[in-house]
Amino acid sequence: MSLRFDSYRAPVYGKRGIVASSQPLASEAGMRILQQGGNAADAAVATAAALNVTEPCSTGIGGDCFCLFFDNKTKTVSGLNASGRSPADLNLEFLSEQGITESLPSLSVHTITVPGAAAGWTDTIEKFGTLELKTILAPAIELAEEGFPVAPFTARAWNRSTRILKMGPFAEEMLLNGEAPKEGELMKNPTLAQTFKELAEHGKAGFYEGRIAEAIIELIQSKEGTMSLEDLKNHHSTFDEPISTNYRGVEVYEIPPNGQGITALIALNILEEFDIGKMEHSSIEHLHVMIEAMRIAFADTRWYVADPAIVNIPIKELISKQYAAKRRELIDLKKATIDVQRGSPTTSSDTVYFSVADGEGNACSFINSNYMGFGTGLIPKGCGFTLQNRGANFSLDENHPNALGPKKRPYHTIIPGMATKNDELYASFGVMGGFNQPQGHAQVICNMVDFEMNPQEALNAPRFTIRDGTSGGRVALEEGISTATMSTLSNMGHEIIPTSGVSRMIFGRGQIITRNPKNGVLCGGSSPRADGLAIGW
Repeated sequence: MSLRFDSYRAPVYGKRGIVASSQPLASEAGMRILQQGGNAADAAVATAAALNVTEPCSTGIGGDCFCLFFDNKTKTVSGLNASGRSPADLNLEFLSEQGITESLPSLSVHTITVPGAAAGWTDTIEKFGTLELKTILAPAIELAEEGFPVAPFTARAWNRSTRILKMGPFAEEMLLNGEAPKEGELMKNPTLAQTFKELAEHGKAGFYEGRIAEAIIELIQSKEGTMSLEDLKNHHSTFDEPISTNYRGVEVYEIPPNGQGITALIALNILEEFDIGKMEHSSIEHLHVMIEAMRIAFADTRWYVADPAIVNIPIKELISKQYAAKRRELIDLKKATIDVQRGSPTTSSDTVYFSVADGEGNACSFINSNYMGFGTGLIPKGCGFTLQNRGANFSLDENHPNALGPKKRPYHTIIPGMATKNDELYASFGVMGGFNQPQGHAQVICNMVDFEMNPQEALNAPRFTIRDGTSGGRVALEEGISTATMSTLSNMGHEIIPTSGVSRMIFGRGQIITRNPKNGVLCGGSSPRADGLAIGW
């Protein structure tokens, strides 16, 4: 299957609400909930569940989620961390006895952390929502039972991962006649519909106890994993105070570690002293400064981002303007600074993203992921979803803050974004794609703030991404950036990967919704690098 797409889409406007996601049927599910009287949080969970049905090669209830919620009445931003922890009986010594000492193989059963999404969906509704979970999950259940036509990019990703699904014992639950569904084919998932019904009926206990929990543990233990029913039963989300920085008058919010959103904040602080708006977009000067800021940010966060419940992380110091000034000195405007070393701040102690805004001015920035495509590809019997491989991000270096340990959350790539200006909603935004995510966040914020782009323009614009999220990583540059610019950046020391066609998906899909505080008009955009769209009402 060959796929081609252009980079132009027009922004979508609405007054009563907008839902923007990477899958049209999921956006419609969220819109249906808005039209039934739900708010942004209700519609976000409906969208998350529908995406599990229509784009399971990216997301699902077997993975984790995070969200940021803007309450227009109180003008506050709240955060939810619904990432799971490693099993209580999993540690470095156990892995060493299994001959695993360097890194966890990405499909190892030991990469499965407790799936946090089911609790995250429930907690989002209880904390921020207005409707019953049964009503909210109804559109997704309908899609799973009656079937849905598979979209082009999803069909491609599904087909690419068929081998992984077939490595497990119950692959037929997520295949069509033994193969990945093709574009336009009707796909059903009745076992996933049943999973959703049990969650709707029994709440978190319907997932973390009983039939579903037993199926999860039976599968994991059959592969010699250590997770237990107690690990599932003891799972809980946390409501975390968002961290933020002010970028040219816009307050940009992220979930604190164990998420990597802090990377975007560090980069924006470094960029603030450069006159980005006076640069030509996608010019040598613009891209070099942006790439260098991200290199420096990753040098810090690939070390410091870990589970704050277990290790001390100097968050306040890392996102301070004073620290940014010191780190900014590392940038040489004439050459790349490869392999930046982490700093020492003085201390006092593939994924789906979607965005929803309602007519009352509330917004929910939500992200849900299996980590690598289908995650491990392992499907618990009769459940219709795969288990994530989020634990692959743990370090096996015992001296690393993100070292694997029992009941610990790993470094997390998925991050929702929110921004306000003068206490009013400025943007609910996010960009998917592993370590690309904070790079996408920084780029779309600069596009909107410095280049005055609307949400769709900010998503359409060509991007760069440091492929492995390290300070010395190779840099992919998207079609639309001139070959002369690519050549010059290469001569400056950046290892450049020109990227075009369907491969542009590595730059991350994304969604943005803004709100005009004067008239309440919403404006939404959805990345052309996916099947999705923004729907306005």
